[in-house]
Amino acid sequence: MVKHQPLQYYEPQLCLSCLTGIYGCRWKRYQRSHDSTTKWERLWFLILSVTFFLTLVWFYFWWEVHNDYNEFNWYMYNRKGYWNDWSIPVLVLASVGFIYVAFLQILALCHITVGQQMNLHWLHKVGLTVILITILVAMVSVNQLWNEEWDIILVSFQATAPFLHIGAVAAVTMLAWLVAGQFARSEKVVFQICLLLAYLGLLVALYLVPLAIYSPCIMRREDLSHRPDVIGNRGVPMLAPENTLMSFQKAAARQADGFNVNVTISYDGVPFLMHDTTLRRTTNVGEVFPERVLDNAATFNWTDLEMLNAGRWFFQEDPFWTAQDLSQKDNIEASNQSLCKLADVLRLAARLNKSVMVSLWRPPSDHPFHPSWINVTLETILESGMPQDLVLWLPEEERQLVRRVAPGFLQISSVKQNARALRVRGIAGLNLRYNTVDAEELRMYAAANISTNLYLVNEPWLFSVLWCAGVRSVTSDACQVLSAVLTPTWIMTPDEYYVIWITSDIISITIVVGIFILQKWRLGSMRTYNPEQIMLSAAVRRSSRDVNIMKEKLIFAEINNGVANSDDGSLCSESGFDGFTNEAVSPLGRRGAKLRID
Repeated sequence: MVKHQPLQYYEPQLCLSCLTGIYGCRWKRYQRSHDSTTKWERLWFLILSVTFFLTLVWFYFWWEVHNDYNEFNWYMYNRKGYWNDWSIPVLVLASVGFIYVAFLQILALCHITVGQQMNLHWLHKVGLTVILITILVAMVSVNQLWNEEWDIILVSFQATAPFLHIGAVAAVTMLAWLVAGQFARSEKVVFQICLLLAYLGLLVALYLVPLAIYSPCIMRREDLSHRPDVIGNRGVPMLAPENTLMSFQKAAARQADGFNVNVTISYDGVPFLMHDTTLRRTTNVGEVFPERVLDNAATFNWTDLEMLNAGRWFFQEDPFWTAQDLSQKDNIEASNQSLCKLADVLRLAARLNKSVMVSLWRPPSDHPFHPSWINVTLETILESGMPQDLVLWLPEEERQLVRRVAPGFLQISSVKQNARALRVRGIAGLNLRYNTVDAEELRMYAAANISTNLYLVNEPWLFSVLWCAGVRSVTSDACQVLSAVLTPTWIMTPDEYYVIWITSDIISITIVVGIFILQKWRLGSMRTYNPEQIMLSAAVRRSSRDVNIMKEKLIFAEINNGVANSDDGSLCSESGFDGFTNEAVSPLGRRGAKLRID
C-alpha cells in the first residue's frame, strides 16, 4: 500500500485574502486571478476614481464651510419654517461617504500593486453609484442655492495650500511604488513610455505648484498689521441668546471691541433688537400670541413685546451646540431674558467704550413710523449719550439727513466700490462678506484710509488669514474663540517657504528614483511561465464548478522543477503567483503526480 502525502500545502495569505475578499468577495484562492482586468471592471475603477475625487472635494468643502454653518442653518430655517442644525448630518454623511470611497480606492490600488485582477462586488457598485449621485445632487444644489459659498475653497487655500502641497507631493511620491511596478511588469514599450510620461508630468506639475500658491501669511513678520478688532454679531450668540442684554454683556466680557445690532421699530415707536422679520424663532410668541406667530415683529407694541421670553429658545434649539456648557447661574439668567431696547445696548456700550454698528430694518408701509424710521432711531441714539464717533451707521437710506443730524457718525457702506467713489460719497469704511474682497483691494482701501470690516468670521484660521491680509475689523458670532487668537495661526517668510518647497521636492525626487530602481530589480527577473500557469489563466474565465476544481488541482500540480520561492512566507505576493511551499513528493515522480490529479 502506497502512502500518499500532499504534494504541496498553501502558505496562509491573510493580506491577499482580505484584499480580494473585501473588494470583490473573492475569499478563496481559486477565485483569484492574475489575468488582465476586464474593460468593464476598468470602467468601474474609473468611476471609483472620479467618485473618490468628488467626495474628497465635497468633504473638504463642507469641512471648511464650518465657518458658515449658522448661515446654512438660517437658510434652511427660511425654507423649512423651523430651526434645526442641518450642517452636522451633512458633515457626518460626507465623512462616512469619503471614508468608504477612499477605502475602496486604496483596495483597488493594492490590486494593481500585487497584480490581481480587479472585480468589484456588486454591492460596492450599488453603494458607489448611490454616493456618486448624492454628491452630484449636493454639488448642483449648492451651486444653485448657495453659489457664493464655493469661494470658501479658494479662501481656505490661503491657509492650507502650502501644507496641502506637501501632502500631495508625499502621496504622489508613494504612488511611485505602484507606477514603477507596472512599468517593470509591462512588456509593451508604448505603455511604459506613456505611463512614465504621465507620472513624470504629474510630478513636475506638483513640484511647480508653489509658483501659483498665494497666501498673505507668507510675509515678513515685521510687516504684520495690527490685530483686527472683533465686533460681536448680536452680542456673543454662542454663549447667550442673541440680541439680548446678556449677550452683549458676555461679548464685552470676552474682549469684543464692539457690537453689531439689528434694529426694528415697534408699532408704538420703540427701537428694539430683532434680527428676523417675525418673532417665532427667538421668542415664545406662539405661547403668548398664538394667532400672531407669523406677524411682522414691527406690528407689536412694546408693551406686548415686553411680555415675551427671549431666552428659552436658546436651550430648546441650542443653535451652536454650546448651551450645555453654560453654568447654572448663566442658565437661569439666559432662560429669563427678554427683548432688548436699542437704548439699553447703547448705554452699555457707552459705559464700556464699545463701538456699535447699527443695521436698521424699515417697518412695513402701513406702519405709523414707516416715513420717520430714520428719525426715530437717530433720536434714540443721540438721547442715549452714546459718543457719535463710536456709532457705525450702515443704512444707505437718507445718509444726507444722518450727516446733518449726527455728523460724528462713521458712515459705513455695504456696497463695494473703488476708493475714489467711496470718498466722494463720504464713506469711511466698508462692511463686506469675507469672500468678496482680496488682499490687494484691502491694501488699496487701507492706503485711502478706508477701513474694512468683514463678516462673519468665526474660525481662527480665517481670522488669521484676514489678519495677515490687513483687515481692520471682523464681525463674529464667536468672540470667545477669536479673543484667544493673539497671533496668526501660522506665518513664515518667503525664504522659509522656499526652503521647505525645494527640500520637499528634492526628497521626493530621490525617493521616486530609488523606488523605480528597486522595483526594476525586484520584478525584472520574476517573469516565469509554464503550461499549468497558462492553463490556469485561461480557466479563470470559466465559472463552472468543475473548472474551479481543475484550477485547484493545477495549483497543486506545479511540481516540475519546483517554482521560484522568492515569495515563500509572504502574506501578500507581487510576483504573479500565490505563495506555496513544496512538500515531499511520491516516488512515482511526475507520472505519479498526474495519476493523482486524474
